[in-house]
Amino acid sequence: MARRIAVLLALAWSGCVMAAAPLVLDDRRDPGLCAANGACWRAVTDTVMGGVSGGRLRPDQVEGRPCLRLTGEVSLENDGGFVQASLDLDRHGPLDASGHAGVELEVYGNGETYNLHLRTADTRIVWQSYRASFAAPPAWQTLRLPFAAFQPHRIERPLDLTTLRRLGLVAIGREMRVDLCLARLSLYP
Repeated sequence: MARRIAVLLALAWSGCVMAAAPLVLDDRRDPGLCAANGACWRAVTDTVMGGVSGGRLRPDQVEGRPCLRLTGEVSLENDGGFVQASLDLDRHGPLDASGHAGVELEVYGNGETYNLHLRTADTRIVWQSYRASFAAPPAWQTLRLPFAAFQPHRIERPLDLTTLRRLGLVAIGREMRVDLCLARLSLYP
């Protein structure tokens, strides 16, 4: 034990920075819609803005794995075009993700391309976000989306990792059938 403390102190004094541990946001242990971070997932569609897309969010089992499943249809009618599962990250103030490199997802899909959207204290208008796309084939896979891959959408400010407020798994921008399953969501070091 004394040796371990001496090594840690030596690293601290030498200016070395120890990597953050993974931060699990959801591992689907809750049989409902609540995540490991204590917040609950919500389904949001373009109907909030007059669109006609439809979506459903529910707990499910896919190939023996508990997951959160987002299904529906994206329609471009009435200037619509999205179906989303969103999770608040700021239950006790903004989440500081600055010690992490990105977001890790375990997903199963229908071969479509989806987005992961991040919102921060800077994204004050509903259409502002930081976005990264990913393919979701019909097999379980683990994906890593580095924060550097997220592009600002309708916002000029760079992504501030110290003020994360919400994330969303989103089917957006084109007519499509939505079927996306999430078994685990975390921030990786």
